[in-house]
Amino acid sequence: MTYQYYRHTNNCIFSIHYHMVLVTKQRREVLTSEMLRAAETAIRERCDVRGGSLEEFSAEADHIHILFSLPPAEAVADFANAVKTTTSRRLRRDFPSLKRLGGALWSPSYFVSSCGGAPLETIKEYIRSQERPD
Repeated sequence: MTYQYYRHTNNCIFSIHYHMVLVTKQRREVLTSEMLRAAETAIRERCDVRGGSLEEFSAEADHIHILFSLPPAEAVADFANAVKTTTSRRLRRDFPSLKRLGGALWSPSYFVSSCGGAPLETIKEYIRSQERPD
């Protein structure tokens, strides 16, 4: 990976990417293309506010996939909560048809995985190969 893919804060250089999947409550197929455009905009704003970036967004009627980067100081669980809250409020405000669903738009759980960089085994081998002082 070249230096251009790294981001930085005042005291840290990083390249941390996550893949997150949010599923609608009870996998209801309620998301339309207009709703998904609004959700993507809201998620991009959440990333920007937290010093991150939205790299990719894709979705179907009952779930969304996002690939994003956040600084190390940002907790992924807090980000997931912010995304779910922001998108739910915005979509319910802009698309009254969602109000009829009652309750939550999103399932209480989510999937997240870190991604990118060298394979785990390569990193383990590199760490094991370091010389310890006597």
